[in-house]
Amino acid sequence: MIDEAGFYDHIIVGAGSAGCVLAYRLSEDPKRKVLLIEAGPPDDSPFLHVPMGYGRTLTDPRLMWFYETEPDTHHPAATSYTWLRGKVLGGSSAVNGMIYLRGHPSDYDDWAAAGASGWGWSAMSRAFREMENHAAGDDGVRGVGGPLGVSIQPLNELGRAIVAAGAQAGLPVREDLNGPEPEGIGATPCTISRGRRSSAGQAFVHAARRRPNLRAITSRRVRRLLLEGRRAIGVECEGGERHGGADIILSAGAIHSPMLLMQAGVGPAHALRQAGVSVVCDLPGVGANLREHKLYSTQVKLRRPLSRNRDYSGAGLAANVVRYLLLRDGPLACTYDVNALVRSTPEEPRPDLQITFTGTAADSASPKPRLQRWHGMTAFGYPLRPDSVGSISLRSADPDAPPIIRTNFLLAESDRRRTVALARIMRRIIVQPALAGIIERETYPGPQVESEDDIIQACHGDLSAAHAVGTCRIGQDSMAVVDPQLRVRGLAGLRVMDCSVMPTQVSGNTNGPVMAMAWRGADLILHG
Repeated sequence: MIDEAGFYDHIIVGAGSAGCVLAYRLSEDPKRKVLLIEAGPPDDSPFLHVPMGYGRTLTDPRLMWFYETEPDTHHPAATSYTWLRGKVLGGSSAVNGMIYLRGHPSDYDDWAAAGASGWGWSAMSRAFREMENHAAGDDGVRGVGGPLGVSIQPLNELGRAIVAAGAQAGLPVREDLNGPEPEGIGATPCTISRGRRSSAGQAFVHAARRRPNLRAITSRRVRRLLLEGRRAIGVECEGGERHGGADIILSAGAIHSPMLLMQAGVGPAHALRQAGVSVVCDLPGVGANLREHKLYSTQVKLRRPLSRNRDYSGAGLAANVVRYLLLRDGPLACTYDVNALVRSTPEEPRPDLQITFTGTAADSASPKPRLQRWHGMTAFGYPLRPDSVGSISLRSADPDAPPIIRTNFLLAESDRRRTVALARIMRRIIVQPALAGIIERETYPGPQVESEDDIIQACHGDLSAAHAVGTCRIGQDSMAVVDPQLRVRGLAGLRVMDCSVMPTQVSGNTNGPVMAMAWRGADLILHG
């Protein structure tokens, strides 16, 4: 029995960064009936809308998925990690740090040259401009009038000192890191509009919710795809509820989208049989090509009270709550202060490292996230386009079984080399005169962490950036999962559009690029 409410032109599985954009764009055509299904709840918690509220949401199992990766056996410590993903209307765009970087034009041109035709910078730059509503106005690069609110982080005294230190270290200072030259140091571009988070749910789904041809369902997890032979005909949710559609679009992310395909028998045949799943279509690239940003971080204690630690606790927090409620500004309306896009060596053709600076310092020894009692600053970063490749596979045929996630972090020598360069560039910025009178000492990982081996060891103990991509990549070769029109190879009526289709990482955070990809993907679906 399929959907008493009728048949849909498009069923979108997952209301994250991509799914929300697709729902907005596809439902612009009143003749198309669109269903959007999200496993998590509505985005009605106030902590999802106050920019600095995300510190309260990241540990909430009602709003987050938590995945345990397999131990990295190539590393002596055999480190495993907990991966977090948003489980709410808006997906990870509702719980992330709101950094908005487009990536480098060459990222997209490289995709197109490798087989993702139609996804080069010419097409993608139009998508960015059309979806943006930038508070700084249209300068020929930025977009205005679109649904997605974008702004540039205002800098306090510490933020200005960090930018000055970057300049003293030889980095060009940029007014907008998404400008014509995406390299250097500057205030963070972010998805914040008038003091509120501009998540994909807020920007796109809420804007389109009154359209009679769009139905958005929350708190409903899709358990499996419904196939007739090699044609997708619908989805089945928890409780047995079924919905039928002509075009099923997986937008469940780089973990869930390949899992749904493999559970339906679409994936590497040998691995499917091992998991007890009947093979419908042998697609060896499903779950392969997993790429993720691996963090390396440095924390310092400040001599002067310039951090935001006391703004987020005690009397400082109370005062800033009142300020935010009255004015929609202040420390609660902020995100990470400064970002830098840099080259690990002068020979690199474009930036291959990203560093983010924030005027807070957490107590890493605490079992729960907690700010230090003293004033501090943190810098964290990663190689932008890692060469280490992992995978996602089925643990069993049970839809409730957690995936097998093999990260293979820092397996490639190039990633280790760039991580060492990253650590040394961070320290080079921190010791510049602009910060010399502000910073007292490095507290993590500590000045004793100096050798290449020690830096890599410290990196293995750090987090990942929640930027996984690539597990259903676009292309035209035998390992591609979707073609350039986002159609799953070998099946009819089934597409994937989320960060899993990215062939490689982009030069920055993934949230903005995947929204622009969905905007572009909707054009392909609507107009061919």
